[in-house]
Amino acid sequence: MLRLGCATPFVPRVPMSALLVLCSHPDPAAAEILAGALVEKRLAACVNLLPGARSIYRWEGRIERAQEILLLIKTTTDRFDAVKDHIVSAHPYALPEVIALDVVAGLDRYLDWVHSETMTGTSA
Repeated sequence: MLRLGCATPFVPRVPMSALLVLCSHPDPAAAEILAGALVEKRLAACVNLLPGARSIYRWEGRIERAQEILLLIKTTTDRFDAVKDHIVSAHPYALPEVIALDVVAGLDRYLDWVHSETMTGTSA
């Protein structure tokens, strides 16, 4: 990828494969418990809880509307399956939203921190 006006290609430095996982949740208190468990178990380095998400979706043949909390979960590809499994086991929806987006670039120190905080075998 080339930056405009530059002859040198832009090569993002990602020290490991970081992910941003999106998950919507209907209950603020339960969403906070879920977020805390993900961080406590080192499945995520950080979870932001964004209240006030208004979702409109089709479910079982009907258009549904819901107020939800959007969780932004910072983790790594190595931890994704465990994050997904934890969300599925703890979530009230039969089909919870679990969508992972690759982080293609970011502040090196922050990405290193995400990696170190999600490593297994590290004491809290």
